[in-house]
Amino acid sequence: MQEQAPGATRIVVKVGSSSISGDKAGQVVPLVAALAATHARGAEIVLVSSGAIATGMPHLRLLDRPTDLAVQQAAAAVGQNLLIKRYQEQLDGFGIVAGQVLLTAGDLENPKHRSNAERAFDTLLALRILPIVNENDTVATHEIRFGDNDRLAALVAELIGADLLVLLSDVEALYTRPPGEPGAEPIAFVGAGDPLTGIVVGESDTGVGTGGAATKVAAARYATDAGIAVLLTATEHVARALDGERIGTWFEPATATESAAG
Repeated sequence: MQEQAPGATRIVVKVGSSSISGDKAGQVVPLVAALAATHARGAEIVLVSSGAIATGMPHLRLLDRPTDLAVQQAAAAVGQNLLIKRYQEQLDGFGIVAGQVLLTAGDLENPKHRSNAERAFDTLLALRILPIVNENDTVATHEIRFGDNDRLAALVAELIGADLLVLLSDVEALYTRPPGEPGAEPIAFVGAGDPLTGIVVGESDTGVGTGGAATKVAAARYATDAGIAVLLTATEHVARALDGERIGTWFEPATATESAAG
């Protein structure tokens, strides 16, 4: 359960565009503080952060998230360095250096590229660098894109052998149906292999992000099948989550035997 979070030694934290852009851009400050506190107690932290396109949009005078791939790539090219700069400015206060890692789905499907990425992560973490990961939008195509960074985070967690994946969003937990609908109730615990029968999950469209509850559940299933515990909660609760408070939804990982059988 959540009490295990402070004991995790290798953690992947994923944050979505809508949680760190626009009027919520200020959430980068407490997010980094929470990551730094966990880093200070000896854990190895990887941050998977969306937000490059959303950060670049104002500089391209775009009011809405572009649907054209080439324009998305242009916005990402402008926004990615600004996003990393924003993180590094906050990390400076804790004496932590960020390392930028951009990946495509093809990188993790190609054995040589996958091996290189794994080695790079291991080296960065050994040097106490905090890797900040995003999809490499400038070279990705519609056919090979991850689609959302929830999936990317789960794949990175598997790649580096993480023992905890924290999926952050604007919603504090997984609900039995979309929050706001009558009868929607938060789910505190999802057992390993639980089919979530009767649960209705939907996608969200914030205008800047691409993920929703369905993508987070799919990512959580992937990670837990690989033996990685998953905690889903709101970005504003990240510090409490990493401190082991009972908050959000905890997805129980499969045992080593179950993972091998899967």
